[in-house]
Amino acid sequence: MSKLSTTSLASLPRALSAPQYDRSQVSTGIVHFGVGGFHRAHQAMYLDRLMNAGKALDWGICGVGVLPADAAMKSVMDAQDCLYTLVLKNPDGTRAGRVIGSITEYLLAPEDPEAVIAKMASPQTRIVSLTITEGGYNFHHVTGEFDAGNPDVQADLAPGAVPATVFGLVTEALARRRDAGVPPFTVMSCDNIQGNGDVARRMFTAFADLRDPKLGEWMRTNVAFPNSMVDRITPVTTDADRAMVAEDFGIEDSWPVVSEDFEQWVLEDHFPLGRPPFEDAGVQVVDDVEPYELMKLRLLNASHQGLCYFGYLAGYRYAHEVCQDPVFARFLLDYMEREATPTLKPLPGVDLDEYRHKLIERFSNEHVRDTLARLCAESSDRIPKWLLPVIRENLEAGGEIHRSAAIVASWARYDEGTDEQDEAITVVDRLRGPLMTAAARNREDPLAFVSQPELFGDLASNDRFVQAYTRALASLHDAGARATVEELVRGPGNREGS
Repeated sequence: MSKLSTTSLASLPRALSAPQYDRSQVSTGIVHFGVGGFHRAHQAMYLDRLMNAGKALDWGICGVGVLPADAAMKSVMDAQDCLYTLVLKNPDGTRAGRVIGSITEYLLAPEDPEAVIAKMASPQTRIVSLTITEGGYNFHHVTGEFDAGNPDVQADLAPGAVPATVFGLVTEALARRRDAGVPPFTVMSCDNIQGNGDVARRMFTAFADLRDPKLGEWMRTNVAFPNSMVDRITPVTTDADRAMVAEDFGIEDSWPVVSEDFEQWVLEDHFPLGRPPFEDAGVQVVDDVEPYELMKLRLLNASHQGLCYFGYLAGYRYAHEVCQDPVFARFLLDYMEREATPTLKPLPGVDLDEYRHKLIERFSNEHVRDTLARLCAESSDRIPKWLLPVIRENLEAGGEIHRSAAIVASWARYDEGTDEQDEAITVVDRLRGPLMTAAARNREDPLAFVSQPELFGDLASNDRFVQAYTRALASLHDAGARATVEELVRGPGNREGS
């Protein structure tokens, strides 16, 4: 069996699609931070699709890792000439494999920060893109302000410091381009944050202000930060996935990517130095991304949080197990229809009922095997951005909030650290310590968890939220997750205000 590399491309099995373009003719036009599974199943896939059509050969991707742990990805990318296998897992159980070749090189910033900066400072680089996760933007969850006290940020701002954060690296490259008279690249966020481009603009210019106020002002005036909405469920690669690629496609790939067959990318058209013809690859290039963004974040992403804690507590471990359970599926549809959808902006031409039911179908794809542990991770970066805005808008408008409040309660119960079978839960969150400390007091003080203003603002002082939240938390303790969900979907007698 051959190991995936440039030399093995010519002998790939017929079942595995290979790049139909000469990769030696691909030049770098994009530098991307955060080369994880999602980027490789999404943005890099779209570029590969264009290249297979004979387009965008000057828009190859240079991947960048900024964390020491990214050394593992660099090792694999170097060994495989930046090639990898993308496997789509269809709902009917069939699989389609494709080797992606749009990434041209991979740099590790802790190993050679100057190489990363020089690559971005080169006039050939016209886009710097980001999938650095919701927590990578370094802002306060309630105020939205840049966290200037972050020790890593402070280290980057020290006189003579070698940049280590994405903020320091990108800002240094932009400063060099300004000083050399080279127009700035576009910064394109592809993360699950409402107004991701606007957030990126605020955070990067805030960092630049701390370094040099004139640089910050220049960036506000000259650097484009388009908004985008991205969507494709991409689980963490497992050893079973590696074995599957070897068995099904006859190739040894140390880090393949698996995903569902659904894809979506809605992108604001704001690229002063040009862009690939993304629309030719199926990207929706639009003037205003926000309505699509809200639809995805409040329906898909918030529903992931709606199923993961309840499901895990009840003993499920995969998303498809939860959504194949009619009670849980009904709860999610009720949340989407009665609480999330009323907060959305008009979406001409979009059938929201069809979209909601399509989400349940996607979540139910047993072949994707998306773990609840993945969905439960880093909740403090997710719930405040995806679900709490739904609660606040409905509180203001007099809408229903008891399902949303119950989802918050399920998070609080999850962070107590044991499920309903008394099995230990490994809580993965940057705020794990304070979250679990607060959750440990749930029974003696039902508001302990939501009385963290840095996450929840003043929700703990809102009587209607408190009533719904504490009722759900008590039910989780006394009756369990499934019974709580059953009560939430039982019918009109359980509707708020009835």
